[in-house]
Amino acid sequence: MHSAPSVNYPVGRSPFAARAAALLVLAGLAVSLAWSLQAPLGWRQGLAFAAVGASAGLALRGWLRTARGLLRWDGLAWAWEEGGRSVPGAPEVALDFQSRLLVRWRPQTGPNRWLWLERVSDPARWEALRRAVYSRASAQGPSAGPPPAAER
Repeated sequence: MHSAPSVNYPVGRSPFAARAAALLVLAGLAVSLAWSLQAPLGWRQGLAFAAVGASAGLALRGWLRTARGLLRWDGLAWAWEEGGRSVPGAPEVALDFQSRLLVRWRPQTGPNRWLWLERVSDPARWEALRRAVYSRASAQGPSAGPPPAAER
């Protein structure tokens, strides 16, 4: 069995993630507005609008702070390159929308990071990236010792 070919894939701000966050904020705003039209305007409705505004601000802040770098698979190991620094680790697919992947980057040391990978970032390398992300290749050799005997 062969491992997936090496691939370098650019990662940056995701327009899809921005649209999804905006849609959720608009839904929260619509619910708050509908609630305020159904009941007399009071402190609870004001708190709901404040919560929607705070959520919008946090979503925008998170999107603006999105990591930008290069996800690298060399055929044996993964690395995240950002600002001239390379961090070994492994990606774990959380959501797969065929042309977009939400990946949890698990570095060997340090906190996890969420990355949106999108086909539009590099269409020519998208299929190679998907093969690499889903490959079960391991840099470790086979486990020591023979396999257990089958019971009869």
